[in-house]
Amino acid sequence: MRIELATEPGDPNRPNEDYASVALPASGQGGSLVLLDGVTPPAEDVGCLHSVPWFTARLGGALSELSVSLRDMTLTEILAAAISRTADTHRDTCDLSHPRTPQATVVLARWDEERFEHLVLSDSALLIAGPDGTVEAVLDQRLAQLPPSIGALRDEVRALPRGSAERQAAGGRYAAAVEALRNAEGGFFTAAADPATAALAVTGERPRSAVTSFAALTDGAGRWVETFREGDWAECLALLHKSGPQALVDRVREAERADPDGTLFPRGKRHDDAAVVYGEL
Repeated sequence: MRIELATEPGDPNRPNEDYASVALPASGQGGSLVLLDGVTPPAEDVGCLHSVPWFTARLGGALSELSVSLRDMTLTEILAAAISRTADTHRDTCDLSHPRTPQATVVLARWDEERFEHLVLSDSALLIAGPDGTVEAVLDQRLAQLPPSIGALRDEVRALPRGSAERQAAGGRYAAAVEALRNAEGGFFTAAADPATAALAVTGERPRSAVTSFAALTDGAGRWVETFREGDWAECLALLHKSGPQALVDRVREAERADPDGTLFPRGKRHDDAAVVYGEL
């Protein structure tokens, strides 16, 4: 078995809000993968005393423990239990109903001698390769399928000069419109404080023999495919097989530095936190 992991903050002066872990039980009969991308809130009231890294550490830790120790629970049940456990640690001090309460995207995978299970919530990605070399990208597409009005607001922001008051105002309108659709019907979903959200994740399973390798990527690393178009998901997995996760993060950083203002490749942040886990079974 080969397991490799790399993660890097988008800004060295800010904490990394991504979380990644792999657990391999002492029995040697399987393992689990957890990958979270914390949602960066605006610098305004979020209703919570705690930071996003605080939240991802606790949610990620709960997911790692439960996915290994309670193998009779489904991944959906594990995510719901982990959300509840994390919420319980700060519901007495924080307003968990606030739309900006700490939250994260989720990739969760678990395998044993017989099967490989997976769960994806929001815009992180899971890649799975089979014995014939076919690569499947397991994606939650809801964030990419928001109403056309959201795309129009985003394009308005990108058309305005960086640093201008007009762009700042347009950015505020865009952020508010997206926020109204987070964890709302007709929008997209993240792991925050409501365990019911777990039932809305993209899930599946397949025989262990049908999986030869896999990779989980936060969107900061997935930019190599989705923003910079350096290759497709199969080529991304091939790069990870050949050179490892840090090489993928390095290539994303090179592409970001080559287009610092997002002129050729528009994006919300010049650099984003990036995390990758790659495994071969």
